[in-house]
Formats: sequence, structure tokens, C-alpha cells
Amino acid sequence: MADARNQTGVPEFILLGFSDHPQVQLILFVAFASAYAAALLGNLSIITVICSQPGLHTPMYFFLVNLSLLDIGCVTSTVPQMLKNLLAQKKAISFQGCLAQMYFFSAFLATELLLLTGMAFDRYVAICNPLRYSLVMSWRTCCRLAVGVWASGFLISLPHTLSLLRLSFCGPNIINHFFCELPPLLQLSCSNTSYNQTLALVTDLFLGIGCFFLTLLSYVYIVFSVLKIQSAAGKRKAFSTCSSHVMVVTLFYSTVIYTYVRPPSAYLDRDKAVAALYTMVTPLVNPLIYSLRNKEVKEAFKKLMALHLDWLFIPW
Repeated sequence: MADARNQTGVPEFILLGFSDHPQVQLILFVAFASAYAAALLGNLSIITVICSQPGLHTPMYFFLVNLSLLDIGCVTSTVPQMLKNLLAQKKAISFQGCLAQMYFFSAFLATELLLLTGMAFDRYVAICNPLRYSLVMSWRTCCRLAVGVWASGFLISLPHTLSLLRLSFCGPNIINHFFCELPPLLQLSCSNTSYNQTLALVTDLFLGIGCFFLTLLSYVYIVFSVLKIQSAAGKRKAFSTCSSHVMVVTLFYSTVIYTYVRPPSAYLDRDKAVAALYTMVTPLVNPLIYSLRNKEVKEAFKKLMALHLDWLFIPW
């Protein structure tokens, strides 16, 4: 494989971001830094609570830990570079750094799509086949599923990054985005990008629409199963176990499918605002959705906080 430097006349890219006005940049820095810190704190809190409470050591919460790890990966692969550029005069990222950022972000994104599908299957088994749940969703199965999801996500994203090495970037080197993402990056190439665009569209259709269809199918079966429950309390309990996942899936799919399930050449300036939703807003609100709408997680939070408060006030 030829070195990336030999394939391009552009040693670095300039990320335009959202604005070039100093006052606006300062406001954006404070806003995004606060959101980044909140996203890290929220997801790390979910991981800590679930790992420290034996009552939450179930498949559903095992997958939730993986989701929090992916959310941390998503924001960390994009936001630190954006915060650095907001304070810098030259908003540059090296060619190799740009490819690395694009690879890791797309890998985390693909893995999250697969994981959300796996979580939908977990809810399907729990509600539609409760007597077989412990057998089907054994710890061995859950671990294999998690490893398969992570490995698949990172492998799926590899061809996109490697295919960029065969392209030439002669200039200009200005990316109309706040991080390196495939659609705006392809627009800068002076090579024929038809192969890259076809690869991206086919992969995104297969991954995005495929995962969406499997998730939707799981919930169709879940709805039919819940409607067969006689008691209203039983129906509410069944739906409550899925409501958080449905909200997360709706927010995630609506933004990701808009961006990726179309030709990369169709990228528009307003897509930066949409990208901010799945790079920053989704990882920020996921812990809130799962903690505020989940009674077990809220109780676990209270127990953990009470334990730490008791420890602080122990007379030494």
C-alpha cells in the first residue's frame, strides 16, 4: 500500500466549522465543551452504576454499557479536535489525522447501528419469548454478540478509509464541516470518486436500512405480543421496558439515515447542523433517556449516591 503522502498534494485540511467570528467561536467553545463534559459524565455514570449494582447485571444493561462506551467514542473522536480549532487561528488537521478521525467516527457509528439492532432483538426475546429469555440471551451469547458487533463495525468502516488512499487531493483543502466526514471529503478530491461514492452508498443502504428493518421487525412482533396481554398494568410494564430504546433509536436513525443513505455528492451546508445531532446531542441525551425513564437505573443511582454520602460522613 502506498504511503498516504504520495497519493495527495494536500498535506493538511482546513475545517471551517460553524463560524469564523471570534465572539461566536467563544460561545460555541463554551457550549460544546460543556456538552462534551456532560456527555462524558453521563455515560461514565451509567457505566459506573450498572457495573457496581449486581441487580443490573442483566443482558439489557450489559448492552447499555456498550452503548455508553460507543457514545464516549463518538464524541471523543470528533469534539476535542473541534474545540481545539475553535481556539486556534489555523483550523487545520493533517491528512493522516483526518483519515484517522473519519475511520474511528464511522466505526463507532456503524457499531452503534448494529448494537441498537441487537438491543431490539434482546427486547423481542424478553417480551415475545420470556420463558426462553435466559436460555437465548445467556452471558456467552451476549458476549459473543457484543464482540461481533464491535468487530463488524470496525471492519465495515475500513474499506471506506482505505479507498481514500487511492484518491488525489490537489486542492482546495477546505472542508466545509467541523470534523472529517466522508461526504464533504469526497467533494475535495480531484480524482474520480464514483467507486468511493458507490461503495459508501451500498454500504450505508445495507447497514442503515438493514438494521432499521430488523429493528422495526422486532418491534412489530413486540407490539403484537403486548396487545395480547390482558391486563393494562402488564401492557404498561412491557412497553416501559422498550420506551427508552425506541426514543434512542428514533433520534439516532432519523439523523444518520438523512446524512448517509444518499449519495455523498448530495452533501449540503445545513448538514453540519444535522451532524451535530448525532455527534454531540445523541451521546448527551442517551444517558438522560435511560436514567430518567428507567426506574431500575434511578433506584441504582440513589443507592450509589447514598453509599457515597454515607462514606463521606463516616467519622474518621
